[in-house]
Amino acid sequence: MLDHLNERMCEFVAQQEMFFLATADARGECDNTFRAGPPGFLRVLDTHTLAFPEYRGNGVHASLGNIQENPHLGILLVDFLNARIGLHVNGTARLVEDAAMRADHPDLPVDPVPGRRAELWVEVTVEEAYIHCSKHIPQFQKAPRRPARAWGTDDVRRKGGDYFGVAAGAATRAAKADAASAAKSGAAEAAPAAAPAKSGTPTDASPTPAPAPHAGTNPQPGGARNPGEAARPGREPAPTPASASAPGSAKSGGSGRLSASVLAWQREARRVLAEAEARGRTAARASEAAASHRHADRAGRADRAFQGWFTGTA
Repeated sequence: MLDHLNERMCEFVAQQEMFFLATADARGECDNTFRAGPPGFLRVLDTHTLAFPEYRGNGVHASLGNIQENPHLGILLVDFLNARIGLHVNGTARLVEDAAMRADHPDLPVDPVPGRRAELWVEVTVEEAYIHCSKHIPQFQKAPRRPARAWGTDDVRRKGGDYFGVAAGAATRAAKADAASAAKSGAAEAAPAAAPAKSGTPTDASPTPAPAPHAGTNPQPGGARNPGEAARPGREPAPTPASASAPGSAKSGGSGRLSASVLAWQREARRVLAEAEARGRTAARASEAAASHRHADRAGRADRAFQGWFTGTA
């Protein structure tokens, strides 16, 4: 184990197109992520210092957030293509603005594509450098580049979109929650009409007080709303005392205005629930279609059966 990079390590780093980055926050909760770029994107500034660019990514910023709380990090580089060997580099990091990094190192390349343009740099002071043996490293080979997924793309769909169905699932759950809330609101509106009379409260024969006006309304004669205010869908004006206590009203067991209002709310709740279920089915079908397309694409690109990781000569 070294506390710096020797000449062969520097050459190895300059050839790599990807590495794995481990960080942890102030509480020691860990994140592991993947970084990639053209060969040499992980720059060897000197035998004790590395630097890599931070491109615009998924917006989580877990690594950068961790580094601000805890500068210790671990880098693992693996050559799957040629040497089948790995290199561990552990050290401490600091975040550097792109302009400041270029002022200190004017030879840094500039890429004109926004998705491949560094926003920040992570500068790493090397504390440990040591080998990762080849015992369990598989042998890979490069596949032809697919133009539909160019490196550095900012296109959401080409970057993977909702590959694991998280957004579709969240939308379905939100729709169900909205439907449940609407149904609960309808049940709450129906509760006063269905509640049995308690001791000491007016009986059916007693004068019944008028229900409180709903928020945002100004009671008018006959239960009318404010002039120009649209009535809520499926809801009638609040009943007046006379209509609430009149024969045939909901309170006397008939089919008065309050019963009609309750039924309207129930219809509205059923409608919202049906719409939510329809949206959920549509999202599920879209997710299944996308998964089927991915499987078909992979099957079409498979030109030989899998023979195991460690077949052939070493």
